[in-house]
Amino acid sequence: MNNSVPQIKFNNQLILTTEQLAEFYGTTTNVIKKNFSNNHDKFIEGKHYFLLEGDHLKAFKKQVKNLHLVGKRSSHLHLWTKRGASRHAKMLGTDRAWDVYDELEENYFNPQTQAFLPQTPEEKITLLLQNANEDNKRIKQIDNRVTDLEDNQNLAPGEYNYISHRVRAAVNEYEATHHLLLTQKQRSKLYKDINTGLNQVTGIKTRTQLRKKDFDTADEYIRNWQPSTATLQIIKQLSGIAEGQMSLKN
Repeated sequence: MNNSVPQIKFNNQLILTTEQLAEFYGTTTNVIKKNFSNNHDKFIEGKHYFLLEGDHLKAFKKQVKNLHLVGKRSSHLHLWTKRGASRHAKMLGTDRAWDVYDELEENYFNPQTQAFLPQTPEEKITLLLQNANEDNKRIKQIDNRVTDLEDNQNLAPGEYNYISHRVRAAVNEYEATHHLLLTQKQRSKLYKDINTGLNQVTGIKTRTQLRKKDFDTADEYIRNWQPSTATLQIIKQLSGIAEGQMSLKN
């Protein structure tokens, strides 16, 4: 909003004319008047609006003489309070009406700041673009929160069983490919190796902590897994111990 529109008061309340409401909400004065006429029982004089006639109207015309807000020949005039402007926004029900009302509430009706309303087409377009940008930011924040919630969900039972199956299959495949006949103790070293690496690449301590966001990383790691040199060396040492024990028994 620019700073070219001063705040106008009546009865110590900030008000807007019917012409202003129509312009800001992107409608016509006839629509504003028709909504008021059709829903007159929902408006309370002194709360939602003021009706000026006679001397009160003359005094107000003098007050806003240079602001071009009141027609010289007007015999009566409705002035809308913050609550009245809100009620019209509800009746119009358009995104623009609510967006502009938010601006009015925050900047015009807020007595703590000098607020101003857009006047030129360029200023109104700027206001609408600003509102659109704010909406896009809110939508993006919601999308990010939803994505984060989905990513941090526990693996579904089927996904968890798939990862467990792939770990067993990777160990068996390594043993078969290298024509190894391992003892249970040696095979446990392979399981320890693959599980330790799996925990490291996904940043977890135990496999039960795997989240949906970890699934693809875990699957890729298992597909490319090869035991470390240290693990292979330990398995080889265990083979020597086993052979020595066999020789002693014989």
